[in-house]
Amino acid sequence: MVAEARRERKPEWLKVRFPGGERYQQLKSLMREQDLHTVCEEAHCPNVGECWNAGTATFMILGDVCTRSCGFCAVTTGRPGVVDAVEPLRVARAVRALGLDYVVITSVNRDDVASGGAEIFAACIRAIRHDDPGVRVEVLIPDFKGNREALAQVVDARPFVLNHNIETAPRLYRRVRPQARYEQSLELLRRAKAMAPEMLTKSGFMVGLGETRDELFAVMRDLRAHACDIVTIGQYLRPTLRHLPVERYYDPSEYQAFRDYGAALGFTHIEAGPLVRSSYHAERQTGGGRPRGTEIIPLEARDA
Repeated sequence: MVAEARRERKPEWLKVRFPGGERYQQLKSLMREQDLHTVCEEAHCPNVGECWNAGTATFMILGDVCTRSCGFCAVTTGRPGVVDAVEPLRVARAVRALGLDYVVITSVNRDDVASGGAEIFAACIRAIRHDDPGVRVEVLIPDFKGNREALAQVVDARPFVLNHNIETAPRLYRRVRPQARYEQSLELLRRAKAMAPEMLTKSGFMVGLGETRDELFAVMRDLRAHACDIVTIGQYLRPTLRHLPVERYYDPSEYQAFRDYGAALGFTHIEAGPLVRSSYHAERQTGGGRPRGTEIIPLEARDA
């Protein structure tokens, strides 16, 4: 118990302010009004206060119940409800109300449906672009159990960035991602780039789960070999005592080695730091897209 308590004590650089503020409350109210979910809330993201007060959020579609039980993730595992075909319209309305020109959309895993919900990803992209063709849409997709046709549905909708997280080193998959396969995730990235060479591809992984630095360097080499353009690297934080423990906290100075190695491999951008998450500062990673303003547009005035 003493060792466990010591492991759970976070370093000073990982402490963040409790989320709050007017902008945070406005965005939270908007999400509830539109019956939408965000990965910011469901995954207990430490950056939720910073991002929401800046008017940015990562939409989580296809419900808030996941069919998988990854050892690191705070999203509820269970039997999801029916796929909501109207959800893309609500997402598009929220994007319009927020006045965004860069949007990130992710989802739970939906292994209960053959497509994995790929058609809802595609519909979200098209609904957002129908309202404003200039909006850049990044999607953070599941592996669709290797379904090539499902991936093609998403790619055909032409997201600006297609993201799929590798999460950790292959040696740790059985413990960290028991229902996923490392090689399948790499192949998804390769296929996506082959389908749309001009589209940016992206992936990310966590540190602190018991991996070695050499293993993570090998992951970075594998990602580049499978046509991944952007990589994000951040500290794993244990959501609850039911989840995997943190084996080690990386000092902020250690992330420079990942940035240097990634630059040498040829990644177009490496976002690495203790609080980095997949969609943290996502618009900056591609060199474009900022919230147009800080005032939420009332939904009733969206067509004014």
